[in-house]
Parts: sequence; C-alpha cells; structure tokens
Amino acid sequence: MESSLLGIILDSSVIIAAERKRQTVEDLLTSVSQAFGEVEVAISAVTLAELVHGVARANSPEIRRGRRFFIDELKKHVPVHPITDSTAEIAGQISGEQAAKGITLPADDLLIGASAIEQGYAVATLNTRHFQMIPGLHLCSL
Repeated sequence: MESSLLGIILDSSVIIAAERKRQTVEDLLTSVSQAFGEVEVAISAVTLAELVHGVARANSPEIRRGRRFFIDELKKHVPVHPITDSTAEIAGQISGEQAAKGITLPADDLLIGASAIEQGYAVATLNTRHFQMIPGLHLCSL
C-alpha cells in the first residue's frame, strides 16, 4: 500500500497500548505498516522521556524490566527525532497563537506535535484531545 504520508511520529499512547497488549515492537510496526503503508516511523525525544518516566514509575522489577526492554527494542527500529531550535520555534508560535485564543496546550503534546510538523509527519495517537488543538497537525489512529 502506497501512502501519501511522509511519515508518522508515534505518540506514547500508541506505544504503551502495544506494550500492554504484550505486542512486540515488530508487531507494532507491522500494524503501522498495514494501516498506513510504507512510511517512515519515528518517535520524538519527548515521547522517549514519557516512556522512560513509565519505567521509573513501575511498581515491580518485572514491569520495570519489561518496559525498559520494550523501549530498547523500539530504539533499535525507530529513530528518535530531537527537539531542535526549529521545533522550539514551531512550538512557541503555535503555543502563542493558541494562548491568544484562550487555549492552553500541554507542553509534551505541543512539542511532539511541533516535531511532527517540522518533519512533515502525522502523529499516531490514541489521545486526540490535545493534539487536535494543534493547527496544521495531521492525526492518525491505529
């Protein structure tokens, strides 16, 4: 299947759902490929921080190890896009414009969305609530 998308940034909600279903990273990437065709798949550095936060919050060594393993496998297969000065400029512009309308966006979601916009990518998320308030951001769901 050929896709018109340049690529997809996976939000932590999609990754966490896959891990909770005991899917492998390969399973997750196969699902993305089946849904959207052959597209570039990446995560934002902010998403990585959210996932590592989940490792630190794990309430047992087994869960901690499982989450850490999943992150390490994900990083082997999917690039992590950094937050660049361009990302910060995009995020600041969007944040300011939305704040002028009385809309406040969570910093994490704003930066993930700005990272996707910077790359010309969509965001795959199970949590559209905040992302849908980012103008110009294309959302996908699995």
